[in-house]
Amino acid sequence: MLFSARTARRALAVRALAGAGAVALCVALPAQAHAFAGGGSNPADAFTTKTPYHPAANAASYQKAPKGFSPVFTENVSRHGSRTMSDSGDGDTLYALWQQAKDAGALTNRGQSLGPAIQQLVADNAADGWGLLTSVGRSEMKTTATRMVKRLPGLFDGKHGGVDVVAASQERTVDSADQYVAGLEAASPRITPLVGATRTDDDLLYFHKAKANADYTAYTKSAQVADAEAKATDQPQTYRLATAALERSFTREFVAGLSDADKVSAAEALYALVQNVPDLGRDTAVDMSPYMTAEQAAWFGYLDDVTSFYENGPAFAGSDITYKMAKVLLDDVFAQLDAKRAGTSNLAAELRFTHAEEIFPLEALLGLKGASEQLPADELYTYADSPFRGAKVAPMGANLQWDLYSNGKQYLVRLLVNEKQTAFKTGCTPVKPGSYFYSLDELESCYGYQG
Repeated sequence: MLFSARTARRALAVRALAGAGAVALCVALPAQAHAFAGGGSNPADAFTTKTPYHPAANAASYQKAPKGFSPVFTENVSRHGSRTMSDSGDGDTLYALWQQAKDAGALTNRGQSLGPAIQQLVADNAADGWGLLTSVGRSEMKTTATRMVKRLPGLFDGKHGGVDVVAASQERTVDSADQYVAGLEAASPRITPLVGATRTDDDLLYFHKAKANADYTAYTKSAQVADAEAKATDQPQTYRLATAALERSFTREFVAGLSDADKVSAAEALYALVQNVPDLGRDTAVDMSPYMTAEQAAWFGYLDDVTSFYENGPAFAGSDITYKMAKVLLDDVFAQLDAKRAGTSNLAAELRFTHAEEIFPLEALLGLKGASEQLPADELYTYADSPFRGAKVAPMGANLQWDLYSNGKQYLVRLLVNEKQTAFKTGCTPVKPGSYFYSLDELESCYGYQG
């Protein structure tokens, strides 16, 4: 079966374990790991990185800047908005399994409608274009820009400078930049003449694929990563829920005829389709919820987070392989802040658009809570033992925003993550206890930035 890249890697690893007769886990598994979705999951996290964007806070929650300070510059790093599936692979293969069951008279009453639902969902994705923004994604970008303007009154009046826009070269990131700019200009038309054309820079915003990071690429293909992902999958809960999910549509006898690895692969493909529906919004009328329960989706969401944790997130204690490459982006953030303070920048905003594979390591490098906590190599990632959640760290449209304030002499920075005031890493000291404002000098010292 040809499923998604993540599914295929994990399925191959499961087959390797089965072939070696390795039924005991070498990684320590806390008892809670066998509970629902790795221990205490939140159903809202079940869609992981495919979760549509919602701001994590509202305007009423924001602290006021210290007296005399006003915004003079802002910059962001934003993931693209909600998008379609990358290709039809999961849908096509699951449909082939459905057709096989239909021909064998092995569909349940519920399963009769699964095939047409798959076909329609694939068609709806194709209509929008594979891997491209949906109506949900376009709206996410525009409304996020609108709220930014409201948070920073006067910054986009044309008197503080223009706007530079840069994106990774993929169509969905460039389109996200264009939609964000459209929202910005609609909220503050006076800035329109000062907005530059979107430029692309993959070294800055697609660095996980850069040749300079070949060591990272090798790490993602390493036995250490494959072993951790396989061990997460090779649990009784996975096979139980995969079987239960498939038996909603296929007869028990038909499902019993599948290998364990193929059950998992089929259930993960089904999960991928379930994940996709919220990102399409009004672009589809398909409802995939009858074919997978919330419990089943939450568990396969956990397995998806396992991959994000080890391949893109904080990963193994003592190693910075997954996030050291984000330094190129963090250095650019500080360089922009420095330039504004030095008076060498004529910008009011620097807007950047990228992918989840850049958001994860950037937040880990920043040492942000929930995104940077590592685990020992002999302890498997579970929801019970880690706060890391793809739905919280890198949902569709995820964004980090640095706002620079000045009183004419001093410069303060406030960080928003998904529009929520967020403290910098432990060791960085705000201007006063409990404040979300930090001096620029303090942050540069804390993160070791040398311009």
